[in-house]
Amino acid sequence: MAGNPLRPGPVRIGIIGVGQIGKGHVRTYKALPNAEIVAVCDILEDEARRVAAEHDIPHVYTDYRQMLQRDDLDSVDVCLHNRLHRPVTVEALEAGKNVYCEKPMSWTYRDAKAMYDAAQATGKLLHIQLGRIYRHETACAKRLLDEGLLGDVYAVTSFHYRRRGRPWVDGYGSKAFVNTSTAGGGAVLDMAVYNISRLLFLLGNPPVKSVSGATYQKLDMYPERRASGGYDVEELGSALVRLGEDITWQLAEAWAIHSDAPEEDRLYGHKGGVRLEPFSYHTTLADMEMDATFDVGRAIWRWNQCDPQFKYYINNDRPFHQNSQHHWVSAQLGLTPLIDTAGIALNTALISEGIYLSSHYGREVTAQEIQEAEPGLGRAI
Repeated sequence: MAGNPLRPGPVRIGIIGVGQIGKGHVRTYKALPNAEIVAVCDILEDEARRVAAEHDIPHVYTDYRQMLQRDDLDSVDVCLHNRLHRPVTVEALEAGKNVYCEKPMSWTYRDAKAMYDAAQATGKLLHIQLGRIYRHETACAKRLLDEGLLGDVYAVTSFHYRRRGRPWVDGYGSKAFVNTSTAGGGAVLDMAVYNISRLLFLLGNPPVKSVSGATYQKLDMYPERRASGGYDVEELGSALVRLGEDITWQLAEAWAIHSDAPEEDRLYGHKGGVRLEPFSYHTTLADMEMDATFDVGRAIWRWNQCDPQFKYYINNDRPFHQNSQHHWVSAQLGLTPLIDTAGIALNTALISEGIYLSSHYGREVTAQEIQEAEPGLGRAI
C-alpha cells in the first residue's frame, strides 16, 4: 500500500504504552528528523509523565481513547501486551489514525485478521514491527534470490535457541511475558515471529497450506519464579510447515534448551542455498561444491553509494529502510511505498496459531482449520 503525503512537516505520533518496548520506540522516533511525538499514554501515570518529561513530550494520557480524540495525531504506536493489540489497533484505525503495532500482530490469527480487515476497511496504514526484514543479510539474500542464484526454492530451515533465557524465571523481563492471560504464548510469539516473518518476506509471502507442530515446557526453573510469574507458556515450539509452491519449512524456537545456539535461517534452491547469519552461499561451480562468504557490510555501503538500481533492495527506495520506524515515518510522508508488513504478519500469525493448534490436536492442521479454529486452543501449558 502506497503512502499518502500528509504535509511538509513531521509525522505526529502518539505512543500507547511506555514500558520496556515503548521506551525503545520513543528513543528511535526522537532520532528521526521527520517524526514528532505529540503524546504518550500509559495506565501508570507517574511513569508516563516521567518518560514525557525526559523526552520533552508535551501531552500525557492514561486513557488511550482520549488520546485518539486528538485531531493533530497522524498515527499511533501500540506498545502493549500481545492480547491488547487487536482492540487498541482496531479502535485507532477506526478513529482515523495510521497504526504501527509491535510484534506479534496479535496472539491469535483471528485477532490479527480483524486488524488487517480494519485497515482495509478504513483505508488507513497498518504497519507491524518485523525488525529482521531490514537487516543487511536480508537485503543480500533478496539480491541472490532476485538474480536467480538460488533457482527454485523448495526447502527452508529456521532454528533459534537460547540456552536458558526465559523471561522472568531466568532473571529478566516481567512476568507478563510468561503467562497466557497477557502474552498469549511464549517462545513462538516472542522469538519465532521475527524469523518466520523474515523468511516469508524473502519467499514473497506464499500461502500456508498446513502446519504440524508441538510446544513444550520441560526444563527446571526456580519454584518461586514459576509461582510468582504464573508461568504457563511454552519454552519451545517446533513445526513442519507446508507452503504453496511446494515449499517445506522446518523450524524450532526455544527460550531454554540443552543445546548450543544454531541461530540460523537457510533457504535451499535447485541452483544454490543461502544461510543468512553468518551470511554464506553454497552452490556447485565447475562440478565442484563451493561455499562462499561475503563482506556484507561493505557491499551494502557500496551499493548505497554507487548503485542507482540498488536503492537498499528491499522496496526500491534506498534511503528509507534504516529500521522499521524510519520506514514507517517515510511511508506516511509519501516518500516510499509501505512494505506489506501487515500481510506478512497475518501469514505469520497463521503459522504460529497452527503450531499451537497442531500441538493441541496432536496432528497436522490445514490452513482452513487454523482460520476457523476457536482462538487460544493449545496455549496454556
